[in-house]
Amino acid sequence: MLRWIIFRLAAALAVPLCVAAGMLFVWPRPADTTAARVFTDDAYAVDYCDLPILDGSGLSAAEIPKAFTPGCGWEQWPAPILANCTEPLPANAQDLRGLWQSVTPGMVHLERVEQCGNRVVVVTAGIIHDFVADGSVKNGSRDIEPPTCMNTWAAVDWRDQVLSFRPFGLSKVLVTRELQGDQLVWQYPRFGEVRMERRCRLPSSSG
Repeated sequence: MLRWIIFRLAAALAVPLCVAAGMLFVWPRPADTTAARVFTDDAYAVDYCDLPILDGSGLSAAEIPKAFTPGCGWEQWPAPILANCTEPLPANAQDLRGLWQSVTPGMVHLERVEQCGNRVVVVTAGIIHDFVADGSVKNGSRDIEPPTCMNTWAAVDWRDQVLSFRPFGLSKVLVTRELQGDQLVWQYPRFGEVRMERRCRLPSSSG
């Protein structure tokens, strides 16, 4: 009897586990709409302290194709995705734009944040997270996790001016980014709190 119960439990668990594994590693990725210039323009020539004025005089966020991480991760820093976009930020959003480098002891991390309207792009460690911060999975971050190429989904929105990530659209916020004074603070379960300071140029050794 005990063996039969164990067998039934194992069979019941096998289906959701197979579905989860399929979603994480087999599920097809969206069609790549990344603009060619993202990987042909020189990201090292950009002054990341010279931020565009978001006065609505240029492109809107919707006019710029969504970018995706190539393969299982980029090898050379991509150029800014939201270049020439000047749509003002929503009232509930902090301006996190810029190039940021960790000053947390023992933590090596460099990331670039772009914003235009309610669209946000985070580029770091081989990844391009490009999403609309409207709280939906549909418009959220749909990406992969190098080096395993595992699929990721996250709904993202602004909560008390904190950029909040909810993996797979679940209710619990697991990742946040916010400004605290002159530092960008990234909360991530794997690393805890990571504090970053602004940099104007990509280091020549990065990428």
